[in-house]
Amino acid sequence: MKKIGFLSFGHWANHPSYKVRTASDTLLQSIDLAVAAEEIGIDGAYFRVHHFAPQLASPFPLLSAIGAKTSKIEIGTGVIDMRYENPFYMVEDAGAADLISGGRLQLGISRGSPEQVINGWHYFGYELENGEIDADMGRRKALEFLNGLKGVGFAQPNPSAMFPNPPGLLRLEPYSEGLRNRIWWGAGSNDTAVWAAEKGMYLQSSTLKSDESGKAFHIQQAEQIRLYKEAWKKAGHDREPRVSVSRSIFALVNDQDRYFFGQEADRVDKIGMIEAGKRAIFGRSYAAEPDQLIKELSEDEAIQEADTVLLTIPNTLGVDYNVHVLSSILEHVAPGLGWR
Repeated sequence: MKKIGFLSFGHWANHPSYKVRTASDTLLQSIDLAVAAEEIGIDGAYFRVHHFAPQLASPFPLLSAIGAKTSKIEIGTGVIDMRYENPFYMVEDAGAADLISGGRLQLGISRGSPEQVINGWHYFGYELENGEIDADMGRRKALEFLNGLKGVGFAQPNPSAMFPNPPGLLRLEPYSEGLRNRIWWGAGSNDTAVWAAEKGMYLQSSTLKSDESGKAFHIQQAEQIRLYKEAWKKAGHDREPRVSVSRSIFALVNDQDRYFFGQEADRVDKIGMIEAGKRAIFGRSYAAEPDQLIKELSEDEAIQEADTVLLTIPNTLGVDYNVHVLSSILEHVAPGLGWR
């Protein structure tokens, strides 16, 4: 059994073939899709965060809106770039969104991906500390965020405050109990996966990672997951770890599917340079008739190691078609793989 969620990058553009022309379209359709996904039995609605781009950027209003209109589906991100965040304000935003949803937030955070602009976090008012690189800043802010989610008081109260204070040091509010244990780290390497386990974060592993062995993507990703699980066990955490992997998977069940994805060209892994000097491997896409999909996916070692599969969706094709994409996986593929 696996949890099955969707991951949306939230693109929009004024393009004649797109169902999503504006930021408003993207936000409102994201809410509608999450509601519809819950109705058909999808377990999670996850959203990518990008700045300085026509994509979803500020996740908490969207997560809160989805939380208010749904009742069961997990709601998350994959991932929030911590280089751009104020960890203290983020604790408040996340706490409010989690309370609105009744404790269903599953927040993916990370150092973030290559940016649309050079050092975009600088424009948000943030600077590196002495000796830091931006990856260090992302991890530092992540730890500050995790610490704030514990709900422990740290701020000295004002004796002349406008409202009476409880005794002792003050914490950030609103506090949502349990949210600290539902934070995921988007790891692009084996070392960062181990670090996430040591810090008690769940693991999100996407469709790309550092090429650390030259092996096929799914084998490298499976090795990353095993290292994470070993580190989690060694750290002695008192709960079970969770691991998600992202995949582009399309079941070709009608002519429209075959038109959109029947000639899908990314059915092999690719090697590239995601950043200067950093060789990365990009995992293949899957697009085939259901029986063939079941065969191919059953050979994906990383999927076998994960408890959650996030299906990357073509959000620009609109809500109805994406509900069809998700329904096709639930009906024609998941049972054959033992996911349902």
